[in-house]
Amino acid sequence: MSDLIMTVDDWRSWGNANDPAMLIAGPCSAESPEQLLDVANHFTSLGIGIMRAGVWKPRTRPNSFEGKGIEALKWLAELKNQFQIKIATEVASPAHVEQALSHGIDVLWLGARTTVNPFTVQEIANSLRGTSVPVLVKNPINPDLGLWQGAIERIYNVGVTKLAAVHRGFSSYQKSKFRNSPTWQIAIELKSTFPSLPLICDPSHIAGQRSMILEVSQKALDLGYDGLMIETHPDPDRALSDADQQIPLQEFGDLLSQLRFTRKHSNDALFISQLEQLREKIDHIDQELIEVLSLRKQLIEKIGEYKKENNVTVFQLERWNEILQSRTAWGEAKGLSDQYIQSIYRSVHDESIRIQTEIMNKETEKKKE
Repeated sequence: MSDLIMTVDDWRSWGNANDPAMLIAGPCSAESPEQLLDVANHFTSLGIGIMRAGVWKPRTRPNSFEGKGIEALKWLAELKNQFQIKIATEVASPAHVEQALSHGIDVLWLGARTTVNPFTVQEIANSLRGTSVPVLVKNPINPDLGLWQGAIERIYNVGVTKLAAVHRGFSSYQKSKFRNSPTWQIAIELKSTFPSLPLICDPSHIAGQRSMILEVSQKALDLGYDGLMIETHPDPDRALSDADQQIPLQEFGDLLSQLRFTRKHSNDALFISQLEQLREKIDHIDQELIEVLSLRKQLIEKIGEYKKENNVTVFQLERWNEILQSRTAWGEAKGLSDQYIQSIYRSVHDESIRIQTEIMNKETEKKKE
C-alpha cells in the first residue's frame, strides 16, 4: 500500500465534460491520413472528444509494423486543424514526449511495456516536468501492482496532476477466453490506494477480440471505472496491427448505445439507505465466515499434531483432490462458479499446509536449541 497522498485533477477538466464517462477511441495505429480522416469525421458526429492513435508501436518481434512515427504525428497535427478533437498517443521515451508535444498531441499514455521499467518511466517523468499535458499510465504486462503504483507515482512526483490509470489486463500462462487476463482485483486495489485517480478500462486489449468488447466495457462501468479506451478502425480486418480487437467504425456508435453509463449518485438518500442495509447484512455474514475459518484453523492444528505424532506427511494428495472435487460440487449446487470455489479452497489449503508445516517444524527447532 502506497503512503503517497495523491490529489489529481478531475478528468472532466481535461476530457470531454459532456460525456457520461471519459471516452477515448480510435485505431490501434495511425496508418494513413485517409484512415484518420474517416475516424475523426465519425467521432465528430458521435461527439467523441478524445481520439487515440498509436504512432510508435512496440512490437514483440522485429520486422513487423512498428508505426509511422513522426510522419503520423504530422497527419495528426493536420487533423487537429480540421476538427475540434483532442489526440492521444503512446510515448515510450523522452524523445517521443518531445516529438509528440511539438506536434500538439493533447494526451500521452505510457504502454504496458514501458510501465514495467522504472528507469524508463523516470526518464519520461523527468521529460514531463513543467508540462500540463494529461498522462495515462497503463498497467505493466505482468500482474504487479507495485510497478503500476510506482510508475504513477513517478509521473505524479514531477508535478503532473492531469493523470489517470489505464487497466489493459495482464499476461498469463493460464488458459483464458481473454487476450490479457483482467484480474479486476488489482485495478480495484489501485483505485483504493489512489481514490482520486481516474481509472480507465482498455477492453480491447483485455478482450483481444471485438465480440467481447461490449461485455468487458460493461463490466468495467459496473465496477465504477471512470472511462473506456476502445480501439476502432474503418476496416479492422485490414488493420496493420491488432486487427481482431478493433471494432468497425460503423459499429462503434451501436456499442456505445448498448452500454449502461447511468449510476446512482452518492447524494441519493434512498439508494444510500438500501445499500447500507445490504452492506450491514454482508458484514454479519463476513463475521460468521471469520468465526468458521477460526474453528477450521483449530481443527487443522489438531490434524497437524496428529500427523506429527504418527509421522505422516503434511500434504496428502488424495485428500486434497477429494476436497477440491467435493467443494466444487457443493458450490455448483448453490450456483457458485467452479473457478470461484476452487480459488477459495486453494487459498484455504495453502494456509492449512503452512499451519501444519509450522507444527511439524516445532520439534526440529527445539532439538536444534
